[in-house]
Amino acid sequence: MKAVVVGGGVAGPATAMALQQVGIEAVVLEARDRAATEAGSYLTIAPNGLDALAAIGCLDLVRDLGFPSRRNTMLGATGRRLGSITLGTPLADGTPALTMKRPHLTRALMDEAARRGIEVRYAAKVTSVRTEGQRAVAVLEDGNTVEGDLLVGASGVHSAVRTAVDPGAPAARYVGLTNFGGITRNTDLAQDLPGDGWQFTFGRHAFVGLHRTPTDDVVWFVNVPEAQISRTQRADTSLDQWRARLAGLVADDAGPARALIESGELELAGDNTYDLGHVATWHRGRLVLVGDAAHAPSPSSGQGVSLALEDAVVLAGCLAGCLPTAASHGTGVPAAYDSFVAARRGRVEKVVAVGARSSSSKIPGRIGRVPMEAMLRVVFRHLVTDRAQDWITGYRVSQSPAGRVVTAASGAPAPGRPRRP
Repeated sequence: MKAVVVGGGVAGPATAMALQQVGIEAVVLEARDRAATEAGSYLTIAPNGLDALAAIGCLDLVRDLGFPSRRNTMLGATGRRLGSITLGTPLADGTPALTMKRPHLTRALMDEAARRGIEVRYAAKVTSVRTEGQRAVAVLEDGNTVEGDLLVGASGVHSAVRTAVDPGAPAARYVGLTNFGGITRNTDLAQDLPGDGWQFTFGRHAFVGLHRTPTDDVVWFVNVPEAQISRTQRADTSLDQWRARLAGLVADDAGPARALIESGELELAGDNTYDLGHVATWHRGRLVLVGDAAHAPSPSSGQGVSLALEDAVVLAGCLAGCLPTAASHGTGVPAAYDSFVAARRGRVEKVVAVGARSSSSKIPGRIGRVPMEAMLRVVFRHLVTDRAQDWITGYRVSQSPAGRVVTAASGAPAPGRPRRP
Protein backbone atom coordinates (compact mmCIF):
# COMPACT_ATOMS: atom_id res chain seq x y z
CA MET A 1 0.00 0.00 0.00
CA LYS A 2 1.26 3.49 -0.88
CA ALA A 3 0.36 6.86 0.65
CA VAL A 4 0.79 10.29 -0.93
CA VAL A 5 1.42 12.84 1.82
CA VAL A 6 0.82 16.48 0.84
CA GLY A 7 2.83 18.87 3.01
CA GLY A 8 6.42 18.90 4.23
CA GLY A 9 6.01 20.74 7.53
CA VAL A 10 5.82 18.77 10.77
CA ALA A 11 2.73 16.62 10.19
CA GLY A 12 3.78 15.48 6.71
CA PRO A 13 7.10 13.73 7.36
CA ALA A 14 5.91 12.52 10.78
CA THR A 15 2.89 10.87 9.17
CA ALA A 16 5.05 9.34 6.45
CA MET A 17 7.40 7.81 9.05
CA ALA A 18 4.50 6.52 11.15
CA LEU A 19 2.95 4.92 8.07
CA GLN A 20 6.26 3.35 7.11
CA GLN A 21 6.45 1.73 10.55
CA VAL A 22 3.18 -0.14 9.93
CA GLY A 23 4.21 -1.21 6.43
CA ILE A 24 2.76 1.55 4.25
CA GLU A 25 5.07 3.15 1.68
CA ALA A 26 4.86 6.94 1.50
CA VAL A 27 5.97 9.87 -0.64
CA VAL A 28 6.02 13.43 0.80
CA LEU A 29 5.26 16.38 -1.48
CA GLU A 30 6.37 19.85 -0.32
CA ALA A 31 5.39 22.92 -2.37
CA ARG A 32 8.41 25.04 -1.39
CA ASP A 33 11.97 24.42 -2.48
CA ARG A 34 14.40 23.32 0.19
CA ALA A 35 15.93 26.77 0.78
CA ALA A 36 12.52 28.39 1.37
CA THR A 37 11.83 26.09 4.32
CA GLU A 38 14.24 28.08 6.54
CA ALA A 39 11.69 30.78 7.44
CA GLY A 40 10.03 30.77 10.86
CA SER A 41 10.50 31.36 14.56
CA TYR A 42 10.47 29.21 17.70
CA LEU A 43 7.94 26.73 19.06
CA THR A 44 7.65 24.47 22.09
CA ILE A 45 6.77 20.79 21.86
CA ALA A 46 4.91 19.67 24.97
CA PRO A 47 5.48 16.21 26.48
CA ASN A 48 2.44 14.77 24.69
CA GLY A 49 4.01 15.73 21.36
CA LEU A 50 7.40 14.36 22.42
CA ASP A 51 5.72 11.06 23.29
CA ALA A 52 4.39 10.88 19.72
CA LEU A 53 7.89 11.58 18.38
CA ALA A 54 9.22 8.77 20.54
CA ALA A 55 6.63 6.43 19.01
CA ILE A 56 8.12 7.04 15.55
CA GLY A 57 11.73 6.88 16.74
CA CYS A 58 12.45 10.62 16.49
CA LEU A 59 12.76 11.74 20.11
CA ASP A 60 16.57 11.77 20.13
CA LEU A 61 16.51 13.69 16.85
CA VAL A 62 14.50 16.59 18.29
CA ARG A 63 16.22 16.44 21.66
CA ASP A 64 19.39 17.46 19.84
CA LEU A 65 17.59 20.45 18.28
CA GLY A 66 15.96 21.99 21.33
CA PHE A 67 16.47 23.20 24.86
CA PRO A 68 14.35 22.43 27.93
CA SER A 69 11.20 24.40 28.79
CA ARG A 70 9.71 23.41 32.11
CA ARG A 71 7.52 26.33 33.15
CA ASN A 72 5.54 29.33 31.90
CA THR A 73 5.66 32.38 34.16
CA MET A 74 3.04 35.09 33.56
CA LEU A 75 3.56 38.78 34.39
CA GLY A 76 1.45 41.91 34.08
CA ALA A 77 2.53 45.10 32.35
CA THR A 78 3.94 46.46 35.63
CA GLY A 79 6.01 43.33 36.18
CA ARG A 80 3.65 41.89 38.77
CA ARG A 81 3.53 38.11 38.77
CA LEU A 82 0.14 36.78 37.69
CA GLY A 83 0.83 33.07 37.93
CA SER A 84 2.96 30.14 36.85
CA ILE A 85 2.26 26.74 35.33
CA THR A 86 4.46 23.85 34.27
CA LEU A 87 4.62 22.72 30.67
CA GLY A 88 3.48 19.26 31.64
CA THR A 89 4.88 16.17 33.33
CA PRO A 90 8.14 15.14 31.63
CA LEU A 91 8.35 11.82 29.83
CA ALA A 92 9.27 8.71 31.77
CA ASP A 93 12.95 9.21 30.85
CA GLY A 94 12.85 12.75 32.29
CA THR A 95 12.59 14.67 29.00
CA PRO A 96 10.65 17.93 29.58
CA ALA A 97 9.00 20.10 26.93
CA LEU A 98 11.51 21.29 24.34
CA THR A 99 11.76 24.64 22.57
CA MET A 100 13.36 24.84 19.13
CA LYS A 101 13.24 26.75 15.89
CA ARG A 102 10.38 25.58 13.69
CA PRO A 103 12.34 25.38 10.42
CA HIS A 104 15.04 23.32 12.13
CA LEU A 105 12.37 20.87 13.26
CA THR A 106 10.71 20.56 9.86
CA ARG A 107 14.04 20.21 8.06
CA ALA A 108 15.22 17.53 10.51
CA LEU A 109 12.00 15.52 10.11
CA MET A 110 12.13 15.74 6.32
CA ASP A 111 15.79 14.69 6.30
CA GLU A 112 15.08 11.81 8.68
CA ALA A 113 12.20 10.62 6.50
CA ALA A 114 14.52 10.62 3.49
CA ARG A 115 17.21 8.80 5.49
CA ARG A 116 14.69 6.06 6.22
CA GLY A 117 14.09 5.56 2.52
CA ILE A 118 10.90 7.64 2.18
CA GLU A 119 10.69 9.63 -1.05
CA VAL A 120 10.72 13.36 -0.26
CA ARG A 121 10.07 15.88 -3.03
CA TYR A 122 10.62 19.63 -2.70
CA ALA A 123 9.20 22.18 -5.18
CA ALA A 124 6.33 19.76 -5.75
CA LYS A 125 3.31 22.05 -5.50
CA VAL A 126 0.01 20.17 -5.54
CA THR A 127 -2.73 22.01 -7.42
CA SER A 128 -5.53 19.48 -6.99
CA VAL A 129 -6.30 16.07 -5.51
CA ARG A 130 -8.98 13.51 -6.22
CA THR A 131 -10.13 9.97 -5.62
CA GLU A 132 -10.42 7.55 -8.54
CA GLY A 133 -11.98 4.32 -7.34
CA GLN A 134 -9.52 2.81 -4.88
CA ARG A 135 -6.74 5.21 -5.87
CA ALA A 136 -5.84 8.76 -4.81
CA VAL A 137 -4.29 11.22 -7.26
CA ALA A 138 -2.31 14.41 -6.62
CA VAL A 139 -1.86 16.74 -9.60
CA LEU A 140 1.31 18.84 -9.51
CA GLU A 141 1.78 22.35 -10.85
CA ASP A 142 3.94 21.01 -13.68
CA GLY A 143 1.10 18.76 -14.82
CA ASN A 144 2.55 15.52 -13.55
CA THR A 145 0.59 13.31 -11.17
CA VAL A 146 1.47 11.24 -8.12
CA GLU A 147 -0.80 8.31 -7.27
CA GLY A 148 -1.29 6.08 -4.27
CA ASP A 149 -3.79 3.97 -2.42
CA LEU A 150 -4.51 6.89 -0.11
CA LEU A 151 -3.67 10.58 0.22
CA VAL A 152 -3.01 12.49 3.44
CA GLY A 153 -3.54 16.25 3.53
CA ALA A 154 -0.91 17.52 5.97
CA SER A 155 -0.90 20.90 4.29
CA GLY A 156 -1.65 23.31 7.10
CA VAL A 157 -4.43 25.61 8.19
CA HIS A 158 -5.05 26.92 4.65
CA SER A 159 -5.10 23.43 3.16
CA ALA A 160 -6.46 23.03 -0.35
CA VAL A 161 -6.89 19.32 0.37
CA ARG A 162 -9.53 20.27 2.97
CA THR A 163 -11.55 21.96 0.22
CA ALA A 164 -11.19 18.87 -1.97
CA VAL A 165 -12.49 16.69 0.85
CA ASP A 166 -15.40 19.06 1.45
CA PRO A 167 -16.00 22.15 -0.76
CA GLY A 168 -18.16 23.56 2.05
CA ALA A 169 -15.49 23.17 4.75
CA PRO A 170 -14.83 26.26 6.87
CA ALA A 171 -11.84 28.47 6.21
CA ALA A 172 -9.34 29.28 8.92
CA ARG A 173 -10.44 32.00 11.38
CA TYR A 174 -8.19 34.95 12.13
CA VAL A 175 -7.85 35.12 15.93
CA GLY A 176 -7.14 38.86 16.13
CA LEU A 177 -3.38 38.67 16.71
CA THR A 178 -0.38 39.23 14.45
CA ASN A 179 2.85 37.51 15.38
CA PHE A 180 6.49 38.57 15.30
CA GLY A 181 9.49 36.53 16.43
CA GLY A 182 13.19 37.04 16.88
CA ILE A 183 16.36 36.36 18.81
CA THR A 184 18.86 38.47 20.72
CA ARG A 185 22.22 36.77 20.87
CA ASN A 186 24.71 36.54 23.73
CA THR A 187 23.03 39.22 25.82
CA ASP A 188 23.50 40.15 29.48
CA LEU A 189 19.73 40.69 29.57
CA ALA A 190 19.32 36.91 29.62
CA GLN A 191 20.34 37.00 33.26
CA ASP A 192 17.10 38.86 34.08
CA LEU A 193 15.01 35.91 32.89
CA PRO A 194 14.19 32.53 34.44
CA GLY A 195 16.38 29.74 33.16
CA ASP A 196 13.70 27.07 33.02
CA GLY A 197 11.11 28.30 30.54
CA TRP A 198 9.04 31.09 29.04
CA GLN A 199 8.28 34.42 30.68
CA PHE A 200 5.08 35.93 29.31
CA THR A 201 4.00 39.53 29.78
CA PHE A 202 0.42 40.67 29.26
CA GLY A 203 1.48 44.15 28.20
CA ARG A 204 -0.48 47.33 27.67
CA HIS A 205 -0.39 47.06 23.88
CA ALA A 206 1.02 43.60 23.11
CA PHE A 207 1.67 40.15 24.54
CA VAL A 208 5.35 39.21 24.79
CA GLY A 209 7.12 35.88 25.29
CA LEU A 210 10.81 35.66 26.28
CA HIS A 211 12.91 32.51 26.69
CA ARG A 212 16.52 32.37 27.82
CA THR A 213 18.62 29.72 26.08
CA PRO A 214 21.45 27.67 27.62
CA THR A 215 23.95 29.90 25.76
CA ASP A 216 22.44 33.16 27.07
CA ASP A 217 20.65 34.09 23.88
CA VAL A 218 17.03 35.18 24.30
CA VAL A 219 14.36 34.06 21.86
CA TRP A 220 11.24 36.22 21.86
CA PHE A 221 7.90 36.76 20.21
CA VAL A 222 5.36 39.56 20.22
CA ASN A 223 1.61 39.10 19.63
CA VAL A 224 -0.10 42.34 18.60
CA PRO A 225 -3.91 42.66 18.73
CA GLU A 226 -4.84 44.30 15.43
CA ALA A 227 -6.40 43.72 12.03
CA GLN A 228 -4.78 41.23 9.69
CA ILE A 229 -1.60 42.43 8.02
CA SER A 230 -1.92 42.45 4.24
CA ARG A 231 0.67 41.16 1.83
CA THR A 232 1.19 44.70 0.58
CA GLN A 233 1.82 46.03 4.08
CA ARG A 234 4.22 43.20 4.78
CA ALA A 235 6.12 43.80 1.55
CA ASP A 236 6.30 47.57 2.10
CA THR A 237 7.60 47.40 5.68
CA SER A 238 11.27 46.76 6.41
CA LEU A 239 12.48 44.63 9.30
CA ASP A 240 13.92 47.73 10.96
CA GLN A 241 10.53 49.45 10.72
CA TRP A 242 8.79 46.43 12.25
CA ARG A 243 11.34 46.30 15.07
CA ALA A 244 10.92 49.98 15.84
CA ARG A 245 7.15 49.56 15.96
CA LEU A 246 7.37 46.55 18.27
CA ALA A 247 9.79 48.33 20.59
CA GLY A 248 7.34 51.22 20.83
CA LEU A 249 4.44 48.90 21.69
CA VAL A 250 6.29 47.42 24.69
CA ALA A 251 8.09 50.60 25.77
CA ASP A 252 5.75 51.26 28.72
CA ASP A 253 5.86 47.68 30.05
CA ALA A 254 8.22 46.48 32.76
CA GLY A 255 11.03 44.09 31.88
CA PRO A 256 13.71 43.77 29.20
CA ALA A 257 11.45 43.29 26.16
CA ARG A 258 12.11 46.70 24.60
CA ALA A 259 15.89 46.39 24.91
CA LEU A 260 15.83 42.84 23.59
CA ILE A 261 13.80 43.83 20.54
CA GLU A 262 15.93 46.88 19.78
CA SER A 263 19.17 44.88 19.96
CA GLY A 264 17.82 41.68 18.45
CA GLU A 265 17.26 40.09 15.08
CA LEU A 266 13.71 39.85 13.74
CA GLU A 267 13.22 36.42 12.14
CA LEU A 268 9.45 36.38 11.60
CA ALA A 269 7.43 39.50 10.78
CA GLY A 270 3.75 40.20 10.28
CA ASP A 271 2.47 36.64 10.57
CA ASN A 272 -1.32 36.57 10.94
CA THR A 273 -2.46 33.85 13.37
CA TYR A 274 -5.44 31.57 12.78
CA ASP A 275 -7.36 28.72 14.29
CA LEU A 276 -9.72 26.14 12.83
CA GLY A 277 -12.46 24.66 14.97
CA HIS A 278 -15.10 22.20 13.90
CA VAL A 279 -14.50 20.68 10.46
CA ALA A 280 -17.42 18.38 9.81
CA THR A 281 -15.70 16.16 7.24
CA TRP A 282 -12.11 14.98 7.65
CA HIS A 283 -12.08 12.42 4.87
CA ARG A 284 -13.71 11.47 1.59
CA GLY A 285 -12.91 8.48 -0.55
CA ARG A 286 -9.17 7.94 -0.31
CA LEU A 287 -8.43 11.45 1.00
CA VAL A 288 -7.91 12.30 4.69
CA LEU A 289 -6.79 15.35 6.69
CA VAL A 290 -4.34 15.53 9.60
CA GLY A 291 -2.90 18.27 11.79
CA ASP A 292 -3.80 21.91 11.11
CA ALA A 293 -5.60 20.93 7.92
CA ALA A 294 -8.29 19.27 10.07
CA HIS A 295 -8.07 21.16 13.38
CA ALA A 296 -5.83 24.12 14.15
CA PRO A 297 -5.64 25.46 17.69
CA SER A 298 -4.36 29.01 17.94
CA PRO A 299 -0.63 29.32 18.66
CA SER A 300 -1.60 30.46 22.16
CA SER A 301 -2.48 26.86 23.00
CA GLY A 302 1.08 25.67 22.46
CA GLN A 303 -0.42 22.47 21.04
CA GLY A 304 -0.55 22.76 17.26
CA VAL A 305 2.58 20.71 16.59
CA SER A 306 1.90 18.22 19.38
CA LEU A 307 -1.62 17.46 18.14
CA ALA A 308 -0.33 17.00 14.59
CA LEU A 309 2.26 14.51 15.84
CA GLU A 310 -0.41 12.62 17.76
CA ASP A 311 -2.49 12.49 14.56
CA ALA A 312 0.40 10.89 12.67
CA VAL A 313 0.66 8.03 15.15
CA VAL A 314 -3.08 7.44 15.45
CA LEU A 315 -3.73 7.51 11.70
CA ALA A 316 -0.97 4.97 11.08
CA GLY A 317 -2.33 2.72 13.80
CA CYS A 318 -5.83 2.86 12.34
CA LEU A 319 -4.57 2.10 8.84
CA ALA A 320 -2.41 -0.80 10.03
CA GLY A 321 -5.52 -2.96 10.27
CA CYS A 322 -6.46 -2.51 6.62
CA LEU A 323 -3.23 -3.36 4.84
CA PRO A 324 -4.05 -5.11 1.56
CA THR A 325 -4.19 -8.87 1.41
CA ALA A 326 -4.97 -11.14 -1.50
CA ALA A 327 -8.61 -11.00 -0.45
CA SER A 328 -9.13 -7.38 0.63
CA HIS A 329 -6.89 -5.30 -1.66
CA GLY A 330 -6.94 -2.67 1.07
CA THR A 331 -10.66 -1.98 0.85
CA GLY A 332 -10.88 -1.01 4.54
CA VAL A 333 -9.32 2.44 4.11
CA PRO A 334 -12.56 4.46 4.59
CA ALA A 335 -13.38 2.46 7.73
CA ALA A 336 -9.88 3.14 9.06
CA TYR A 337 -10.45 6.85 8.42
CA ASP A 338 -13.68 6.65 10.41
CA SER A 339 -11.78 5.10 13.31
CA PHE A 340 -9.16 7.86 13.11
CA VAL A 341 -11.76 10.62 13.29
CA ALA A 342 -13.58 8.91 16.16
CA ALA A 343 -10.32 8.64 18.10
CA ARG A 344 -9.24 12.23 17.55
CA ARG A 345 -12.15 14.65 17.09
CA GLY A 346 -13.23 15.06 20.70
CA ARG A 347 -9.74 15.73 22.03
CA VAL A 348 -8.54 18.11 19.34
CA GLU A 349 -11.69 20.24 19.23
CA LYS A 350 -11.54 20.65 23.00
CA VAL A 351 -7.93 21.86 22.72
CA VAL A 352 -8.91 24.29 19.94
CA ALA A 353 -11.54 25.79 22.28
CA VAL A 354 -8.95 26.18 25.05
CA GLY A 355 -6.60 27.92 22.62
CA ALA A 356 -9.31 30.35 21.55
CA ARG A 357 -9.89 31.38 25.17
CA SER A 358 -6.15 31.81 25.66
CA SER A 359 -5.88 34.08 22.62
CA SER A 360 -8.73 36.28 23.85
CA SER A 361 -6.90 36.87 27.16
CA LYS A 362 -4.14 38.64 25.22
CA ILE A 363 -6.57 41.32 24.04
CA PRO A 364 -7.61 43.75 26.83
CA GLY A 365 -10.90 44.77 25.21
CA ARG A 366 -13.30 47.13 26.89
CA ILE A 367 -12.56 46.17 30.48
CA GLY A 368 -8.95 47.38 30.25
CA ARG A 369 -5.65 45.88 31.28
CA VAL A 370 -5.85 46.45 35.09
CA PRO A 371 -9.13 44.56 35.57
CA MET A 372 -7.89 41.96 33.11
CA GLU A 373 -4.79 41.34 35.24
CA ALA A 374 -6.90 40.94 38.37
CA MET A 375 -9.03 38.40 36.56
CA LEU A 376 -5.97 36.56 35.24
CA ARG A 377 -4.54 36.19 38.75
CA VAL A 378 -7.71 34.38 39.74
CA VAL A 379 -7.65 32.27 36.57
CA PHE A 380 -4.04 31.14 37.07
CA ARG A 381 -4.62 30.42 40.73
CA HIS A 382 -7.81 28.39 40.44
CA LEU A 383 -8.55 27.41 36.82
CA VAL A 384 -5.43 27.18 34.68
CA THR A 385 -3.45 24.88 36.96
CA ASP A 386 -1.09 21.96 36.40
CA ARG A 387 -3.82 19.54 37.36
CA ALA A 388 -6.39 21.19 35.10
CA GLN A 389 -4.00 21.07 32.11
CA ASP A 390 -2.85 17.48 32.58
CA TRP A 391 -5.45 16.09 30.15
CA ILE A 392 -3.63 18.03 27.43
CA THR A 393 0.08 17.63 28.14
CA GLY A 394 -0.22 14.40 30.12
CA TYR A 395 -1.80 12.51 27.24
CA ARG A 396 0.38 9.71 25.87
CA VAL A 397 -0.57 8.54 22.40
CA SER A 398 1.95 5.69 22.68
CA GLN A 399 -0.32 4.17 25.33
CA SER A 400 -3.40 4.28 23.09
CA PRO A 401 -4.32 1.21 21.01
CA ALA A 402 -3.21 2.89 17.78
CA GLY A 403 -0.01 4.19 19.34
CA ARG A 404 0.94 0.78 20.64
CA VAL A 405 0.51 -0.62 17.11
CA VAL A 406 2.94 1.94 15.67
CA THR A 407 5.47 1.58 18.48
CA ALA A 408 5.31 -2.21 18.35
CA ALA A 409 5.91 -2.14 14.62
CA SER A 410 9.08 -0.10 15.04
CA GLY A 411 10.19 -1.81 18.22
CA ALA A 412 13.22 0.46 18.63
CA PRO A 413 14.69 3.78 17.53
CA ALA A 414 15.30 4.24 13.83
CA PRO A 415 18.28 2.24 12.50
CA GLY A 416 21.55 4.07 12.94
CA ARG A 417 20.20 6.39 15.68
CA PRO A 418 21.01 4.83 19.05
CA ARG A 419 18.84 5.57 22.04
CA ARG A 420 20.40 7.79 24.66
CA PRO A 421 20.80 6.38 28.15
